[in-house]
Amino acid sequence: MNGRKIRFSSRKSHTAATHPVNHFVSIVRQVRDGVVSLTTTQKPKINDFHETIWSQLFSHNQQTTRQFGSGFIVHHSGFILTNDHVIREADKIWVKVAGYKKIFQAIPVWSDPNRDIALIRIRAPRPLKTLSLGSSMHTEVGEWVIAVGNPFGLEQSVTVGIISGKNRPLLKAGQRSFRYVIQTDAAINPGNSGGPLINMLGKVIGINTLMIYPSQSIGFAIPIEEVKPLLEKIKDG
Repeated sequence: MNGRKIRFSSRKSHTAATHPVNHFVSIVRQVRDGVVSLTTTQKPKINDFHETIWSQLFSHNQQTTRQFGSGFIVHHSGFILTNDHVIREADKIWVKVAGYKKIFQAIPVWSDPNRDIALIRIRAPRPLKTLSLGSSMHTEVGEWVIAVGNPFGLEQSVTVGIISGKNRPLLKAGQRSFRYVIQTDAAINPGNSGGPLINMLGKVIGINTLMIYPSQSIGFAIPIEEVKPLLEKIKDG
């Protein structure tokens, strides 16, 4: 040994994340602040007089249910796009936004149960980071896509896959039918609903909506073209 010291560089440029092959890293950095985590709460529904009396006598047995979902910011003033089925039965909608410790309570603005689309709004103290909308019409089978969301309450989870199919008709998917959806093998789990499906330009091409259970890697997103006309009304905020 000649006594020379080995020096390890701590410069960020030498990390694996900055390698040109890891293109997903830069895209995630670009979009993550525009993706939000939703938690909805719902109290048990009471249908008649007898249930009302019973619930008053045994109110300690009633439990508020909690569900997870996702969404993404489409206007800096606090408008957030998500799925209708995420918020439809909710008594309260709570939103966690990157960069804020506070959990915001959202109010529904409008929803379209047939298309499974909903718009909610929060009031933040400063303009919010929005996601850019791409074109689902110009996507091609085989191209890379990224899903970001809140599966099982795991905030800001990222999965990667490809577009497996386009213009898939889904008849009787739960209580809804979809004319055209994007099929992807990027993992979409409970809680991912309402989150964005993003292309390699960092733009939203779909709204992650459902998966076929118990299959593996067969998920579906509503094409963003279905939503664009509905967002015109909030363009000027």
